[in-house]
Amino acid sequence: MNRTSIAIALLAATLLAGCKQSSETGVGPAQQAGKAIDDAGAKVAGKVQEQVEKADAAAQQAREHAKEATEQARGNLDKATEAVGKKVEEAGEKIQQAAH
Repeated sequence: MNRTSIAIALLAATLLAGCKQSSETGVGPAQQAGKAIDDAGAKVAGKVQEQVEKADAAAQQAREHAKEATEQARGNLDKATEAVGKKVEEAGEKIQQAAH
C-alpha cells in the first residue's frame, strides 16, 4: 500500500506540475494550445479570404470579357446580316434583269 500511495502522489505531482502556469510566459499549456489553435484558425481564415477575393476578381473579369464578347458578336452579326441583305438584293436585281 505504501508503494501505491507513493505512485499516486508522484502522479498527482506530475499532473499538477504540467498544469501550472509557466513562469516565463504567465500562461499554462492549455492556454498556449488554445492560442496556437486560434492563431492557426486566423491564418487559415486569412488565406481563405485571399482566395475568395482572387476568385471574385476573376469572376468580375470574366463578366467584363463576356460583355465585350457579346458586343463584338452582336456587331459581327449585324455586319453579316447586312452582307446577306446586300447579296439577296443583288440576286433580286439579277432575277429582275433576267426576266426583262
